[in-house]
Amino acid sequence: MDHFDTWQLIALAAALGWASGIRLYAVLFITGAVGFAGWYELPEHLRILSHPMVLAASGFMVVAEFFADKVPGFDSMWDLVHTFVRIPAGAALAASVFGDSPPAWTLTAAILGGTLAAGSHFTKSGARVLINTSPEPFSNWAASFGEDMLVGVLIYLALAYPILFFIVLAALVVLTIWMLPKLVRSLRAMMGRIQRWFGAAPGRPDA
Repeated sequence: MDHFDTWQLIALAAALGWASGIRLYAVLFITGAVGFAGWYELPEHLRILSHPMVLAASGFMVVAEFFADKVPGFDSMWDLVHTFVRIPAGAALAASVFGDSPPAWTLTAAILGGTLAAGSHFTKSGARVLINTSPEPFSNWAASFGEDMLVGVLIYLALAYPILFFIVLAALVVLTIWMLPKLVRSLRAMMGRIQRWFGAAPGRPDA
């Protein structure tokens, strides 16, 4: 059973924060499964994720989210509801990595974990709303499967190759900073078109 070194702990906290904004339940299940299988000795405050009951619950939710995220339209509703779940969960999981450290470490991890979760969540949610304007479902499925794969790869890199993980994470953060303003403008333009369409609907009384 391997133990985490300092770089792995930092990488794990960052990975749990960022990936929680994309696939929270997969993060819970993968992390718990790693500890349950004995591949790594999880930090004390994350070991509860390895309990069979918790694994069963998170595994069930992984399956539910897997299918929910593949349905155009419903996936955006799912994302909207999980705005209030993924971000605090990302902060809590990142903080749990340093649960036995001084409070400053724990609070710093919570702030950064929540920020990473918020950035990835809003980028994913905004992109999926725009993708769902396409009448075909294949782009939605491709994005969803890509997100599934990315979460697993990030957690693996954080555990096995933390330095490489930080390089990938830095690229994702830069991509998020670049994409978010563009997504906001695109969503505003789309809402404006919808409002104009309703405003021009037949039968609307003249002012």
